[in-house]
Amino acid sequence: MIVLLKPDATDADADALVARMRELGLKAQRTLDNGRRLIGAMGDAPPGASDTLKDFSCVEAVHATSTPYLLASRSFRNEDTLVEVADGRLVVGGETVVVMAGPCAVESFEQLRDIAGAVHAAGATVLRGGAYKHRTSPYAFQGLGEEALIYLSEVGRDLGMPVVTEVTDTRHVELVARYADILQVGARNMQNYNLLIEAGKAGKPVLLKRNMYATLESLLLCAEYILSAGNEQIILCERGIKTFEDSLRNTLDVAAVPSLKLKTHLPVIVDPSHASGHWGMVEPLSRAAVAAGADGLLIEVHNRPERARCDGHQSILPERFAKLVDDCRPIAAAVGRRM
Repeated sequence: MIVLLKPDATDADADALVARMRELGLKAQRTLDNGRRLIGAMGDAPPGASDTLKDFSCVEAVHATSTPYLLASRSFRNEDTLVEVADGRLVVGGETVVVMAGPCAVESFEQLRDIAGAVHAAGATVLRGGAYKHRTSPYAFQGLGEEALIYLSEVGRDLGMPVVTEVTDTRHVELVARYADILQVGARNMQNYNLLIEAGKAGKPVLLKRNMYATLESLLLCAEYILSAGNEQIILCERGIKTFEDSLRNTLDVAAVPSLKLKTHLPVIVDPSHASGHWGMVEPLSRAAVAAGADGLLIEVHNRPERARCDGHQSILPERFAKLVDDCRPIAAAVGRRM
C-alpha cells in the first residue's frame, strides 16, 4: 500500500501512522515525491488494514498496489532519485551522464595511477577498479584485496575522483565501505540477498548490476532488498544478458534502459565492456547507451590490455577512451544531457 499524507501532516502524525503500520505487521518506509509526503507499507496486510489507516486524520488517500517491488517503483516515487556520491560532490541521475572508468582489476599502484590519470584527463569523474574479483576459475587472479582498496582510495583522493569497487562477500562490506564511495554488487551476486542487505546498511551508494540471466523485475526486486534496508541511494546497471547469440560475451539489452526508466525512479547506467566482452564493441555500445537515456557508463580501461590479469580482451586503451567520451558528448546533448 502507498499512504499519501495531507500537506499539513506533521512529523508526529507520520510517526503515529508508522507505529500503527508496525502494529499491523507491516514494514513502513517514508519518502518525499515532488514535495508530497508518502509512506509505503510493505508486507501481508491483514483484512481492514487499508480502512484502519484511512481513519487517521493526517491521511489523504491509501492506494493499493500490485507491484512486487513497491519502494523501487514509479508508483511509490515518480520523481527521479538523484544518487549523491562523496557527500554530494557528484550526482548520478541528473543532467550529467556520469562516466566511471578504470581497470577491471587493480594490479599495482603504478598501473592504477597511470590509468586513472588518463581517464580523468579524458573526462571520467569516477574511478573504477576491482579489489576482489569473482573468477570462473579458482586459479585465476582474484584481486589484491585491501591493498587494492588502499591504492584506489589514495589515487582517487589525489585526482578528486570518487571510487567504485565491487564487494563480493558480506564479511568485506565494512572494509570496502571504509575506502570506497560506491559499493558495487556484481552480476553474480545480484541475488545474494544477505550481501544486498549488508551493503544497504553500509551508508554508501550501491551500484547493483543485472545478472546475465535476470529479468528486469528480478533486478528491481533485488534493489528492493537494499531499499528495504533503508538505503535509497541505488544505481542500477545493465551489463548484458545471455541470449542464443554466441558471437559476443553477452547481448547488451539497450531497451532495458528506457524500460527501467518507465518502471523505476532509480538511475540506470550501462557497462558496455561486460555487455560485449570485446574492446572493439565498447565504443559503439557506449554511444547507443547514451542515446537510449543511460545516466552513466561503466568502462574498463587498461594501458596494456594484452598484459592485463583480468578481462584485457574487453578493456580499451586510454586514447580510445578519450575518443569515446568525445564521441558521446554530442549524443548526450541531442537527448538533453551533458557529459
